[in-house]
Amino acid sequence: MRLAGPLRAVAVLLLVGLTWVLASSILGGDSSTVVRHLFTGTNEEPTTESRPRKYKCGLSAPCPPKHLAFRLVSGAANVIGPKICLEDKMLVSSVKNNVGRGLNVALVNGVTGELLDSKSFDMWAGDVNDLLKYLRPLHEGTLVFVASFDDAATKLNDEARRLFEELGSTVVKELAFRDSWVFVGAKGIENKSPFEQRMKNSKNSNKYEGWPESLEMDGCIPLRAPLET
Repeated sequence: MRLAGPLRAVAVLLLVGLTWVLASSILGGDSSTVVRHLFTGTNEEPTTESRPRKYKCGLSAPCPPKHLAFRLVSGAANVIGPKICLEDKMLVSSVKNNVGRGLNVALVNGVTGELLDSKSFDMWAGDVNDLLKYLRPLHEGTLVFVASFDDAATKLNDEARRLFEELGSTVVKELAFRDSWVFVGAKGIENKSPFEQRMKNSKNSNKYEGWPESLEMDGCIPLRAPLET
């Protein structure tokens, strides 16, 4: 009688093992599939249909043909650098080691979407003339991507603000000490740019001590038709 308990346990284990073998043979597949079938009553593999699909630069929907997908992220305080992504390629980021305090700018060919150049301009301790020399000679149709980091406005003068206004900015004239700013403009734009955000530096609303929260903006920019020669 003392062996009844152990023998019963052995019998149960043998029965479970036999069930496992039979289920594997009937259902096919690996053991995890068999277990899922036994406990859920289904032999279907998990799908990713329920997960939100991400497109270029993390957009939630694809851009139309002949449009460029982009995402801009301004710097967080003076700690985390900004990001500029275009067509799933990171143009500016801390990982690429090409960010700096002030204004981080990427110039892109508006016809081909090709990166022309990227550079940062220190608007706290730098020389605004470096920025002016960079913006003055832009060719018609050049796309200009801007993401702020730390302080983007202290050294901005009237000419620098006017140049950004000519690129389509509506808020640069009000941009102030440590404001967060992201912007996409173009040389020769006829209307004001729809791609611009500003977060004002304010003691009452700042997310970080002394700095407003980081801004994030994405969208689709239409490519320009080639200029007639």
